[in-house]
Amino acid sequence: MNAAPNAVNPSSAPRAWSSVAALHWLRTQLFSSPLNTLLTLLTLWLLLATVPAMVDWFFLNSTVTATNAQECRKVTGACWAVIVEKHRLILFGVYPYEEQWRPLLATLLLLGVIILSGVRRFWNLSLLLFWVIALSAAAILMWGGIFGLTYVEYSRWGGLPLTLMLSTFGIAFAFPLGIVLALGRRSNMPAIKTICIVYIELIRGVPLISLLFMSAVMLPLFLPEGLTIDKLLRAQVAIILFAAAYMAETIRGGLQAIPKGQFEGADSLGLTYWQQTRLIVLPQALKIVIPPLVGLFIALFKDTSLVVIIGIFDLTQAAKAALVDQTWRGFSIEIYVFISAIYFVFCYSMSKYSQSLEKRLATEHQR
Repeated sequence: MNAAPNAVNPSSAPRAWSSVAALHWLRTQLFSSPLNTLLTLLTLWLLLATVPAMVDWFFLNSTVTATNAQECRKVTGACWAVIVEKHRLILFGVYPYEEQWRPLLATLLLLGVIILSGVRRFWNLSLLLFWVIALSAAAILMWGGIFGLTYVEYSRWGGLPLTLMLSTFGIAFAFPLGIVLALGRRSNMPAIKTICIVYIELIRGVPLISLLFMSAVMLPLFLPEGLTIDKLLRAQVAIILFAAAYMAETIRGGLQAIPKGQFEGADSLGLTYWQQTRLIVLPQALKIVIPPLVGLFIALFKDTSLVVIIGIFDLTQAAKAALVDQTWRGFSIEIYVFISAIYFVFCYSMSKYSQSLEKRLATEHQR
């Protein structure tokens, strides 16, 4: 017996509903108005004009196995062989070739303690101990001179380890300093409040390049005769002082967002000022300012590239040094894409972690 002509096949029902839902989404999200339709068509045109060409250049027509620049020039795509050839110079700069295991190990140590800091169960005093050990071990590995390690001058440091050390040390020291400055700016003691305000506004009114230039060129002029401070250390201090001023204002915004009832409740419990700050006020304030704080961390990581103006061999300068070789001239795009990918991985990782941290620490009622 034949099925009724108007009967609907049950298996085709979900497919029909999904098609209707897809058409509804396209109509409401992409073609809901003439302007949206125009923007959608322009976007599709740009994607069709750029994506196929990029895929061809990055993957289909590229080469990784070329042994020299002449072979690379025969292909129409990217020459990733230059990265294979120059990766150690880009990543480690002019650090002695046979000792490059040391900056690699220092980098892994710093990455390890950073990842460990993201695990909530380690948020106690033991984490501070891990940071002290990791930072000390990284400095010993890079400098050497003890435990049988060959001494390497800071002028030979470079590449990714130096960029990571400048940003890690900068964040590790600027963050507590920023908290102190934020608390000081809200202090009831006029002298402390004035000092913090002057410092914050003065540093925020000067670009980082100026601070780096002053630390490298002008500061030695004011030091007593015979006293010298490494240029790398001076640059690190300038980065810390610069970042602390911005962090202080961000944290102060979080402190001001705390409801007055929280302070009154802490007073009713008989807590001292420091107990209120440590147990009640700061945890809530820092939770509020996670997004802008991570934004500052990302900006600080990228701003370390500015140390190139005072002759420090960071990741960007190491990439430029790789282009000096006449044999591999003409492949700068591949090298800059490579270091851009490194910056992107670190910055994107920080951004994604901040989003997950916000969700884990969210205590507000969902509406």
